[in-house]
Amino acid sequence: MADAKMQPIPVFESQAAAAPSALSDLRGEIAMVAGEASGDLLASLLLSGLRARLGDAVSYSGIGGARMMSQGFVSHWPMETLSVNGYVEVLGSLREILATRRAIRDRLLADPPLCFIGVDAPDFNFGLEVPLRRAGIPVVHFVSPSIWAWRGGRIRTIAKAVDHILCLFPFEPEIYAKAGIAATYVGHPLADVIPMVPDVDGARARLGLLPGRRVVAVLPGSRQSEVRHLGATFFAAMAQMRQMDNALAFVVPAANASLRAVIESHASEYPELDVTIVDGQSHLAMEAADVVLLASGTATLEAALYKKPMVISYKVPWLTAQIMKRQGYLPYVGLPNILSGRFVVPELLQDDATPEALARETLLQLNDQDNTAFLYEHFTQMHQTLRRNTADIAADVVVDLLRSRRAG
Repeated sequence: MADAKMQPIPVFESQAAAAPSALSDLRGEIAMVAGEASGDLLASLLLSGLRARLGDAVSYSGIGGARMMSQGFVSHWPMETLSVNGYVEVLGSLREILATRRAIRDRLLADPPLCFIGVDAPDFNFGLEVPLRRAGIPVVHFVSPSIWAWRGGRIRTIAKAVDHILCLFPFEPEIYAKAGIAATYVGHPLADVIPMVPDVDGARARLGLLPGRRVVAVLPGSRQSEVRHLGATFFAAMAQMRQMDNALAFVVPAANASLRAVIESHASEYPELDVTIVDGQSHLAMEAADVVLLASGTATLEAALYKKPMVISYKVPWLTAQIMKRQGYLPYVGLPNILSGRFVVPELLQDDATPEALARETLLQLNDQDNTAFLYEHFTQMHQTLRRNTADIAADVVVDLLRSRRAG
């Protein structure tokens, strides 16, 4: 994949949905690993499709979160073990991560499942998928890593690791086809669950926000490392925004109890802010907002699907940033910009992510009504392209792979 940086990124190119397969009489267990909150959501949607096809004849276990467990999934290890971001940050947890991977590998090799499905978390899952596939276990990977944006050489590892890869974006299967890897565009499941027309007033009522205020949703991330690097800066930016417009209301979702404690600590330094901290409910916070300030990641696509103007930011340790910069191919990091093939929303990264700059850009996004109207139309088109009934298409791919293996 040496030419990954030369691959064009088509804007909103669509493909036809796959035809549904018949119900299967397969029996056994399917193993899955998801490494963070976004993967937990994606996997839970895939699980719903698989359970509809396979019924109670198949069970599911491995590593997952609360959404997967609500679908009957059994998590043998805590998902939080894998929820570490960045080259430098992972070093402190590396021994535990590697021990977990060895343990689940040994478990699955000793008692092979019908198949293994790795959900995102490529650095963890590819290292697990290679030995499982070598042992004859069918492997599906759900979510193509961004080989078209950075670390394109990983496609060689992917070729060894997977039998089929499920792609969230329409331009990705062609890249894999050139490398001889089976791939299917399944759309993005978030486009199926996020409403095409956001209910702003309803979201505000459910969050208990007072009517008549302009609302800024602030999302410093769902990982400890993200909130550690961005939390203080984001709250300082909120204070700057309040100085420029004292009628603003802020809503900040906390992904879990430990992150809520960190966020509350930051909020206590700015008692003048009208800030509502909510447990989870990041979708509701974005739906309620007039503008969003957020960390780079899946949440940027969620904000786009809610048709919101936004400012994207991140801060990582200097060494991590240098490694990412050397391996990157695109000038942008946010999914709305990547899918558009150009900057449609601003990105303030690393040293550029000062409280003053973040506050200024967020208020510019908030107050530019022409830009807000453009983004609403642009993101609506993006939403329509990504809405493909992902759970059904992805589940059909898995079931068809299993049936073909059994027939062979």
